[in-house]
Amino acid sequence: MASPDDLLAALDPEQRRVAEALRGPVRVLAGAGTGKTRAITHRIALGVHTGVYAPTEVLAVTFTTRAAGEMRGRLRTLGAGGVQARTFHSAALRQLRFFWPHVHGTELPTLIESKIGLLATAARRQRLTADQALLRDLASEIEWAKVSNVHPDDYVRVAAARGRSVTGQDHDTVARVFSSYEEVKRGQGRMDMEDVLLLTAGMLAEDERVAAQVRRQYKWFVVDEFQDVSPIQSALLDLWLGGRDELCVVGDPAQTIYSFAGANASYLRDFPAKFPGTASVELVRNYRSTPEVVSAANSLLAGSASRGVELRAQRPSGPAVTFTPLPDEVAEAEHTAAKIARLREQGRSLAEVAVLFRINAQSEAYEDALSGRGIPYVIRGAARFFDRPEVREAVTRLRGAARSGEGDDLLETVHGTLAGMGWTSQAPAARGQTRDRWESWQALVSQATEFARTPGADLGAFVDDLDRRASEQHAPVAEGVTLATFHAAKGLEWDSVFLCGLQDGTLPITYADTPAAVEEERRLLYVGMTRARVDLALSWSLSRNPGGRASRKPSRFLDALLPDDHRVEQAAARNRKVASCRECGKPLATGAEKKRGRCADCPASYDEELFERLREWRRERAGEESVPAFVVFTDATLQLIAEHRPSTPEALLRISGIGRSKLDRYGEDVLSLVG
Repeated sequence: MASPDDLLAALDPEQRRVAEALRGPVRVLAGAGTGKTRAITHRIALGVHTGVYAPTEVLAVTFTTRAAGEMRGRLRTLGAGGVQARTFHSAALRQLRFFWPHVHGTELPTLIESKIGLLATAARRQRLTADQALLRDLASEIEWAKVSNVHPDDYVRVAAARGRSVTGQDHDTVARVFSSYEEVKRGQGRMDMEDVLLLTAGMLAEDERVAAQVRRQYKWFVVDEFQDVSPIQSALLDLWLGGRDELCVVGDPAQTIYSFAGANASYLRDFPAKFPGTASVELVRNYRSTPEVVSAANSLLAGSASRGVELRAQRPSGPAVTFTPLPDEVAEAEHTAAKIARLREQGRSLAEVAVLFRINAQSEAYEDALSGRGIPYVIRGAARFFDRPEVREAVTRLRGAARSGEGDDLLETVHGTLAGMGWTSQAPAARGQTRDRWESWQALVSQATEFARTPGADLGAFVDDLDRRASEQHAPVAEGVTLATFHAAKGLEWDSVFLCGLQDGTLPITYADTPAAVEEERRLLYVGMTRARVDLALSWSLSRNPGGRASRKPSRFLDALLPDDHRVEQAAARNRKVASCRECGKPLATGAEKKRGRCADCPASYDEELFERLREWRRERAGEESVPAFVVFTDATLQLIAEHRPSTPEALLRISGIGRSKLDRYGEDVLSLVG
């Protein structure tokens, strides 16, 4: 068992100040990667070892079961295994189950796993036709209302004042469904996760005997990720404390990214005003990332309303952060996959590589690019593109149309089919499942638009191409590249991180239409950047599809980060197809480098002579067919052919960008050139 001196010796000066502040109130502003969990677990262990705390009288509160489990494990190692480490919901549910029968003389309502079933009933009672996406959006809105202590009767007023919205529904309709949902739930003797907090708070507020017993049980409180506390969680914490101030809170205002779900960072910022005499400590020594990554992260927040603590890197210097504009989203995905393949060749574990993006729908291009190189991947927090319900249904409908002989006009059929499912040419204004589903459909529309440029393209060939893409997806395995949204990546870290799709309109997202919402998008990028230990690559695409007008601009958040030469390079990139080295991502300087598409000192990952032969053949074939060269094959596809040298039609089909129709049209020529 570690002694008190041993516990303190393992900490840096700031962490030691946290550990030695055994009596509350204490506020810890902990920057990303600064060892906050180490500091607070050593604080708890020191309190136990010195006799200030009885282990069973300490409650450490976290926001995820994973974080709670990690904290319990560390406390056991430090000799403080009797301390309770739970989420807000877990701690509240435990108290509710124990006290409810004694207080009310009845069984506790049954906890539901999902609101969707009850919401469907509530919507029907209000004569509202609601599909799964709308039901999920309504569920998210009701969760926000309940954690924000907003009653159905007050919803219209509060939602209007705070700019809340649910796609296609006015505030009155949402309020009626909310009220009906509560009636249905009570009538069936059910409760949801928000009720766990609300009922526990109500029980403690109304029954002084219960409150006194809970306060005798827990005398010392620690709350992690305090910037994510919601109004109901803050109210419950106040009831647990009962006027006491033996509380240590830990958080980072710069990582507040859940305001839309009810989180309120003001509880962390205003903590000293609420608790006079607060000891406030800043953890600034970043042990996770290289100085290059830390400097970029600090620059992102400098001078903004989101600025938190200024991090100080403790690791040795590493590679420079890279900034790469690419011609289009396909090229961006292929470029990222090529860099990951190079890391694998250098011995980097794929489990230490992540590709992060703003929304789930962006994953499809990266799934395809990684699959084309035989690189396994795992998707965190979302289904793979072709496994998403809206995508599966769309492909099934398109397949049915093809088999029935419908769809003489490919794009007209795709547009009509998806419109029948709810797709529109204009994106929905609101966020949530409706927006996510629209993005998935829009990805299919973009795919169809690109495919339609192929001479003779029809619906059957397009469906075959979609099936091929789906069949090539890799099953999730432990040793694979992580694909995740910025939100899903919070709390995680990797050696190499690729932040992709960083163009204005995607980050910040288009519906971030207030200064506060835009600042939250900035913090989202900060969270993404601070996930990287060694390699950090930022990229964006100048157009959505190959051949599209290069009108996109890099995210406004990159203005302070881009070196001067990258600003010049960005302007030049709009007027040429190759903006950077295919291998390392650095700007190309000379005419010879631009012609090659790579730096003079970067070895090619493919057969360059074969690549040039393929380009010459493509130029001639495009001339014969009177189409742009990329319609035959993109440079990225030719590069993959030159890298993998397929020798059979089946092997050629496994190359990203080659479907059955292109195999039939060009396969014989390509295989001859490869041979």
